[in-house]
Amino acid sequence: MGFLEANGLGFRLDDGRRLFRDVSFRVGAGQVVALVGANGVGKTTLLRILAGELAPGDGGVSVRGGLGVMPQFVGSVRDADTTVRDLLLAVAHPALRAAAAELDAAELALMETDDEPTQLRYAHALQDLGEAGGYDAEVLWDTVTVAALGIPFDRARFRPVHTLSGGEQKRLVLEALLRGQDQVLLLDEPDNYLDVPGKRWLEERLAESAKAVLMVSHDRELLATVATHVVTLEGETAWVHGGGFGTWHAAREARLERMAEVRLRWDEEHDKLVELVRWLGQLAKYHESMAPKYKAAQTRLRKFEEAGTPPLPPRQERVKPRLRGGRTGVRAIICERLELTGLMEPFDLEVFYGDRVVVLGSNGSGKSHFLRLLAGDDVAHTGRWKLGARVAPSLFAQTHRHPEWAGRTLLDILWHGDGTRSGMDQGTASAALSRYGLAGCREQRFETLSGGQQARFQILLLELSGATLLLLDEPTDNLDLTSAEALQDALEGYAGTVVAVTHDRWFARSFDRYLVFRSDGHVSEVDTPVWDETRVSRAR
Repeated sequence: MGFLEANGLGFRLDDGRRLFRDVSFRVGAGQVVALVGANGVGKTTLLRILAGELAPGDGGVSVRGGLGVMPQFVGSVRDADTTVRDLLLAVAHPALRAAAAELDAAELALMETDDEPTQLRYAHALQDLGEAGGYDAEVLWDTVTVAALGIPFDRARFRPVHTLSGGEQKRLVLEALLRGQDQVLLLDEPDNYLDVPGKRWLEERLAESAKAVLMVSHDRELLATVATHVVTLEGETAWVHGGGFGTWHAAREARLERMAEVRLRWDEEHDKLVELVRWLGQLAKYHESMAPKYKAAQTRLRKFEEAGTPPLPPRQERVKPRLRGGRTGVRAIICERLELTGLMEPFDLEVFYGDRVVVLGSNGSGKSHFLRLLAGDDVAHTGRWKLGARVAPSLFAQTHRHPEWAGRTLLDILWHGDGTRSGMDQGTASAALSRYGLAGCREQRFETLSGGQQARFQILLLELSGATLLLLDEPTDNLDLTSAEALQDALEGYAGTVVAVTHDRWFARSFDRYLVFRSDGHVSEVDTPVWDETRVSRAR
């Protein structure tokens, strides 16, 4: 039976700032432990330490039963070279990855030079692959690709991963890890990119799994369904709630109240001791007999302080978006016989100023392509579409993929402006970043931010763009609960039109129109959210 133990883990950033300390917890067989905390507190860093990718500054990690890891990037692979086989190898054991890489190199060498040494190298590579479990892995991967993509591994192995939707990438890796031999799993945002049927499938598989699972997720319904314990990373340390997510909020409030009470009592006692030392010190100046009491009081104060100051309750971070919008023409979006090539049947749609439209449907049905088309990207289509008068769109990208920001700090991006967004001086930029809890990250490069911090920054840029049409592609995927609630509140006061793609069941209920991209290619509007669309029906 597998388990994972973290013992007194600590980590500092390159600039010397402490990210967390004294992090200790255990994940046992059959447990699904949720790791929660605000964006940027170090959840992904902690997972990387547990996976052995980073060395902790303090403490250690114990794992028994084999470790499988799903990194956060799964779902956003968009390079043209990565294949399905490459993605499955990326979450396989290091020995198998090395053996597969050597076999690939030997095959290339054999194509160029068909001599005896190269043939022997190829034969040894085949043998090493078998010893590393490569052939057993391919049997597993055949089951995985049929379950996730509907096609066998022989047909899927060389398919470029960028042709899969984010949800298909996630499902592929989750199938491999949950069906694999590793008894301990680290899952970083496993529900991101999954449609609701996919999330329900994940809930069922986690609930019935005998593996030890530690996962990061911001989906409240998923957490409430499967989490047996909750590890909260806040205040530069971690604490463990032994119950499920349903009782976590009450437990956290009670803990914060206890921390505040303990610190108040400590401060009061400390003030009393300081005053006692001061008073006895004054008396000792004139009465030699008071000197022993004065020294005893000093000793008592010193030992009291050496015992350590109880920590203050963690500061509650508040995100304050100011999405304003503006008046546009009555018809904000008009689609006539619009068809995204190969993705759907032609459909008609009118979206009016002030509408809140959520686009639903299974992965691969064309929802993200639709938003990109409305944002002005080059998306193959037939039919006609146009935006109304004074409609200025701005897109929140699900993958946070912005190559134009690579290597640039947040202050630099805000300083220079972009398109309809004006540049701003350092003071104004810092104030804007503070409202999104990003003041401490202003000198960081965009690509070094956590997924949640990148999402907050994108929302800030939506605010600064002056857009009157917000196109939001899974905006809550990486946001912590506080930030997601702040975004919803800001959208309620937004004077413009909103079209969003989401699989967040809680977030979707705040919209008033529901557009469904059906699995058979039809597009229709319904009165309530529809979550039971099956896999898209198309040739694979």
